Amino acid sequence: MTYDLTVIIPTYNEEANISKIIEEINSIFRKNSLCGEILIIDDDSPDGTITSVREMQKTLPNVNLIVRISDHGLSQSVAEGFIRASSEILVVIDADFSHPPALISQMYEEIRAGYDIVIGSRYMKGGAIKDWPLKRRILSFGATFLGRIIFPDISDPVSGFFALRKTVVMNAPLKPRGYKILLEVLGKGVWLKDKEIPFEFIDRQIGNSKLQFDTILEYLKQLFDICVYSFFHHESAAWKEWMRICRFGLVGISGIAVNLGILTLLLAINVPEYLALVSAIVVSIVNNFIWNDIWTYKNSPRRTVTKKWERLCSYYNVAAGGAIINIFTAVLLTRFFGMNIILSDFIGTLIGFSWNFLISRRFTWGRK
Repeated sequence: MTYDLTVIIPTYNEEANISKIIEEINSIFRKNSLCGEILIIDDDSPDGTITSVREMQKTLPNVNLIVRISDHGLSQSVAEGFIRASSEILVVIDADFSHPPALISQMYEEIRAGYDIVIGSRYMKGGAIKDWPLKRRILSFGATFLGRIIFPDISDPVSGFFALRKTVVMNAPLKPRGYKILLEVLGKGVWLKDKEIPFEFIDRQIGNSKLQFDTILEYLKQLFDICVYSFFHHESAAWKEWMRICRFGLVGISGIAVNLGILTLLLAINVPEYLALVSAIVVSIVNNFIWNDIWTYKNSPRRTVTKKWERLCSYYNVAAGGAIINIFTAVLLTRFFGMNIILSDFIGTLIGFSWNFLISRRFTWGRK
């Protein structure tokens, strides 16, 4: 049978939820006139999950079940679902209603509209997390922060709720581990266009969370593996971000040279020290903006929807913070530690550069 989409549900001890989530998803299919497959990938649950699914299969021919006897894990289950799915559009969702099934049809339509990956985001405007304990919030924030170093335009690169074209992962050398299969897909899949949809994450009401602190180590291994992979596969999204970081750094070096050159010149013609310092910073900001705009972020979507003067104003606002950091550091080191003003300005410039990179790539050239 030909299906419009496949909804992949990884399960382990979900007896209390599985029947309800299957009924809810089938209701979504009927309301939106979709011919959808529901693919349950179970890690050999010792409770009644498997029995419940097999009972529903008697009356629901679109429900399929795969029981995995070895190599258990959420990411491994989802990766097997990618292979076993009967359609070309795939949606991954948890069984515990922490992800809203109502968004499945919207994700499907966005994929049909041309996106390669559609991500349910907890962290973009309109998204939220409800009823999470502090420990999970801290772990999630840390994982998201590290993931956004590689994928800065994606607000929730570790979401467990997403849709994609099967071609994205068809030949990808995935190494599924832990709970962050989306990060693996983003790092090694073949994709160009992505979109995020906000949703409110609701912690499971029935059953036990399977998140443990030992997943942190697996996550760090996964990040490292994706970084290594990107250095040998320059078509990957992660490599493109590393190249932007390098270009931003080279532009920053040119800004330092301009800053120090202007400062030295103005001091040589007896311009007061702090006036010379401010002037050098202003000129270096203009230098950095021009080169970043035409080189580092030449393919940024923001360049097609904003005017150059708007980006310049945005960059100046961001750079104002960097300039304050730069000046404060230079004055502090000069006045209170007796350091030469050239050296203190150099140190301040380095610190200000770090600020400018992290903030400007999001607010000046990041996705609108």
